[in-house]
This record gives sequence, C-alpha cells and structure tokens, in this order.
Amino acid sequence: MGARLITLLTDFGYKDPFVGIMKGVIFGINPNAHIIDLTHGIPPQDVMAGALMLRYAFPFFPQGTIHVAVVDPGVGTKRRPLLIEAAGSFLIGPDNGILSLALEETTPSRIIELSNDLYHLKPTSSTFHGRDLFAPVAGYLSLGIPAEDFGTNAEDLLRLPWPKVAKSPEAIQGEIIYIDGFGNLITNIHRRDLKPFRPENLTVSLGGLTIHGIAPSYASDGKKGFIALINSWDLLEVSVFSGNAHQISGAGIGDRVEIREGSKTP
Repeated sequence: MGARLITLLTDFGYKDPFVGIMKGVIFGINPNAHIIDLTHGIPPQDVMAGALMLRYAFPFFPQGTIHVAVVDPGVGTKRRPLLIEAAGSFLIGPDNGILSLALEETTPSRIIELSNDLYHLKPTSSTFHGRDLFAPVAGYLSLGIPAEDFGTNAEDLLRLPWPKVAKSPEAIQGEIIYIDGFGNLITNIHRRDLKPFRPENLTVSLGGLTIHGIAPSYASDGKKGFIALINSWDLLEVSVFSGNAHQISGAGIGDRVEIREGSKTP
C-alpha cells in the first residue's frame, strides 16, 4: 500500500510553492508515495477546466490511484471536502463539481465527507485546504487507511452540467468549452454527434470562420489554415497547423460552433 500512486491537479501554477508544500505534507506521512503532477496550469478558479482535465486523465491510470484535484474558489466556505471511491480508484477534492465529470461513466461505490479531523493538519487554514485537508488525506489513504475512517458517508456530490449540444436534421450547434496550451479550441460536440453526417461534407462555422470537412490529423494538408478534427478526447476541435487557433481567431470559451452538411454556410 505504501507505493500507491497519487496524482495532483491544481490551479496553483508554477511560480508559488503551494504544490511543493502539498508534496511535502504527503511525503511526511508516506515517504514511499509516488506522486505524478497531472497539471498545475488550470486557469485560476476555472472549475470546469479542472473537471475536464480530470475526466480525460482518470481512465488512463491504474486501479488504486489516488487523484487529488484542487481548484477551489470556495475554500473556507461550507462547501464539503470529499473522498470518492469509484472503479477501484479514489478522487479527493472540494465538492464544487471538479470531481463529477470523471464519474460520468462510472458510479461511485462510496462518497465520504472528510469530517474526521484526525487526518487534517492543525491548525487548519481556511485558505489552503490543499495542504491541510486534501494532501494529508491522500497521504494516509496511500498507507492503506480505510476510506470510511476519513469521515461520514455522503449521498451524492455536486455535478457540473455538460453543456448541451443542439441537434436538428440539418445542423448541430455546440460551443467552445476549453482552450488548451496550443490554442486549440475544444468544443462539447462529440464524435457520436456527427454519426448522421458524412465528415467530408461537413461545414464548421465559428464566428466569421468557415471550415470545410473534418481533417484526419493536424498536419493533414500541410497548410497553416484552420482545420476541424476529432481530438483524443473524441471531441470536435478547431485548430491551426503550426499555429494558435485561439490567438488567430479571437474565439473564446462559450463561443458558438455550428456544423452543417454542405459546402455553404446558411
């Protein structure tokens, strides 16, 4: 149990010592812990971005992994700190929706509110639960402490709504939900949403931008124009080969994306 894997996902960035302090707490409890930095580049207070990163990383880690996710604009309020067991692994973080998207394809076997302060650092800060609650719980859990020892059972957790895709026989309307470090514009339109259409005949519209067809790869035509493709998350993405689609287009989170079959926009 002492070698159980722990991942860390935060919006703490790389300038301040907050992530290093969390690791210090974990190693102080379990010197044999193995820690992976999933990312600390989540935009500040962007719970949806954190939830997306956790969702698409969760399936690729072995059973028993402990995932600590801290994007917590409500730290110090009455929002609950949670430990969730699902698919043989664990999720630790605030009950603000950041843990919920990772659970869309699995049902939690246990949800624990972290109410047992025996496993918290003291004094407990009202502004740094990553250090004082979530890191110590991860450390003790990695030693094999049973999940139920950390607090009381909870019925459910706060769940972030997935932005709805509007569909008709002629068109699909979605929106940009995330912009990655390359400036790729990732939408909520899933591969399965495009099944009724022929990919080569699709027109993707974003603001005044029109893209014809769905490309098989980023470099499929070797040009530096805009392309639309299905990314590794199975979501429609607008990109620029060797460029930054976000900077060039000026598009942002929440901007509408429309897909129609045919070579012309409506």
